[in-house]
Amino acid sequence: MSYSDVVLLLGSNLNNPQKNIRTALENIEKKIGAIIVKSELITTEPVGFESSKNFCNIAIKIKTQFSPINLLNELKNIEKIMGRTKDSSHFRTYQDRIIDIDIILYNNIKFISKKLLIPHQKNLFERDFAKELIYQVK
Repeated sequence: MSYSDVVLLLGSNLNNPQKNIRTALENIEKKIGAIIVKSELITTEPVGFESSKNFCNIAIKIKTQFSPINLLNELKNIEKIMGRTKDSSHFRTYQDRIIDIDIILYNNIKFISKKLLIPHQKNLFERDFAKELIYQVK
């Protein structure tokens, strides 16, 4: 089976965000694939909703054998294990979160389904902080 290069963006703004990011990175390496490159870890203000809690964000590039949908399922499992039981689509708005892991790029493919859109449009083209982090690992 072949490996795919995938760029992920992680964010956290609840409890101990830096520790949450570290925990998520450890889980990704154990369950999904090797981390090849990491961006710097930055602090950002919430985007798309009001909150007094800033986010810690990081982008990573991994190598994985998971297909896009299987990868999404594994990432959702990591989020669930870490305490995030419902994502923004459930609430129809953004909220503070213990961890958020988005698939930004998967090789050079375009993938469209009800659950997943690759490349991730908002993070790749609209959010300056995300574009900066993604550029560091591409």
